[in-house]
Amino acid sequence: MPRPSSPAIVAKIKVQLKLAIARLRMVQKRDEALAKNQRRIMAQLLEVGKVDSATIRVENIIRSDIITELHEILELYCELLLARAGLLEGPTCDAGLEEAVKSIIYAAPKTEIKELHQVRVLLAEKFGKEFVLQAMENTDGKVSEKVVKKLSVSPPKPELVTGYLEEIARAYGVNWPRKPDQDLGDPPDFLGDDDENPSGGQAQKNLEAPILSEDAVDTEVDARAELSKATPPRTFGPSSPLHVNPPSPSTDNIHPKVTLNSVELKPTKKTGNITVTKKAEPKGSIADGIPDVDELAKRFAALKR
Repeated sequence: MPRPSSPAIVAKIKVQLKLAIARLRMVQKRDEALAKNQRRIMAQLLEVGKVDSATIRVENIIRSDIITELHEILELYCELLLARAGLLEGPTCDAGLEEAVKSIIYAAPKTEIKELHQVRVLLAEKFGKEFVLQAMENTDGKVSEKVVKKLSVSPPKPELVTGYLEEIARAYGVNWPRKPDQDLGDPPDFLGDDDENPSGGQAQKNLEAPILSEDAVDTEVDARAELSKATPPRTFGPSSPLHVNPPSPSTDNIHPKVTLNSVELKPTKKTGNITVTKKAEPKGSIADGIPDVDELAKRFAALKR
């Protein structure tokens, strides 16, 4: 019986790959919904204390998750073959597709995806019986290690089972493993600084503050009253000990000057004290219309005559 031509087989393979991808996605959604329902049941078992029953049943959830991961890998391989379908027309399998082709041939009989079985049959027809036997036995190690591991039949490790149970309990808010409630005691009373019994820094300040007698309080009040009545000197000149630091320069004023209204303050060279220099008033200002004291005295003398 003559073998069909490569373009005809490749066309059939492309059709079955599209159908297999759609079936794999649908099965993944179904398994995810079932796994969610099973996790809820596991949480209920843990909540009522049926740990042994939950430990046995959780293995089904673990196995379902492994199969779902396998379906995801096979879906990616099908998409890869569909994207590189032109390389399937050669007489031998391309090196870039060998892992995907052999992984599908190896895993297809162990899955429930009928469309994937058809893809395997067409690939066997395209590349021959020896190629299929080599893929099934994985003699050259071209099959994906992840696919081989996920198809291996072995019970899950106890650490994995415990981890699944803890994750399910945490997701559904179940206290498992049981943790005793910690007695932290009554909460402390937080008092403000203006309370009768201050605490913290305010209490330390109160302890450090000196205790004054009534006579000392009266003396302090009198001293403050005398200070409030005192007045500063009317004038200050070179003999005054007053010292004013000049302002720091800025980008707007590189050489700042100390001024007090219209009076400019300058330190003397010898003592560093401050002298008063009156700034020149611009012409036409209000100061031009005010006569000097000597001039006013002359005017009063003239009026008396």
